[in-house]
Amino acid sequence: MTGAVEKEYRQNKIHPQKFLLWAGLASIFMMFAAFTSAYIVRQAAGNWLEFRLPDVFFYSTGVIILSSLVLHGSYIAFLKGNATLYKSLMVTAFLLGFAFIILQYQGWEALQQIGVELTGNPAGSFIYVISGVHAAHVLGGIGVLAVALIHAFGLPHKVTPKRKLRFELTLTYWHFVDLLWVYLIVFFVLQA
Repeated sequence: MTGAVEKEYRQNKIHPQKFLLWAGLASIFMMFAAFTSAYIVRQAAGNWLEFRLPDVFFYSTGVIILSSLVLHGSYIAFLKGNATLYKSLMVTAFLLGFAFIILQYQGWEALQQIGVELTGNPAGSFIYVISGVHAAHVLGGIGVLAVALIHAFGLPHKVTPKRKLRFELTLTYWHFVDLLWVYLIVFFVLQA
């Protein structure tokens, strides 16, 4: 960091990269708020297919919550210098992220099996689009976790300000996509 940026960071108490991440997360949340608002408006217009979400979507919810908790445990182990636990929990969080994506895909297949198609009734289209765009954000998080894994296994364990910041950014994003999915699944259940 340059001297001017370092001084500004100390004055503002928020790192510029954290600020940028939070701004990006706010815009992502606004996009999903727009999706859910459009869902409500379109549902009120009529010609809306009523159906129950397949159970696999609820299983995926448990998986993404667990992945967030596991990644947080990895962060705590990282800070405490427990390299073995830090790495193993990070691998577990990474695998749980993939499990979430697989379960989402199975949820889409289950929707097709009950006759809810992507291009059929608008009710199904909204579910596919909203959950699909969320899954794309989770895939981005999995990419970030892959880079974090490369650092975890490729670098000697050392808690530096740069590595701590990088982990905090990863953790913040992962918690965000977790909470975003919880918001979406609760929304879908309440709108059914």
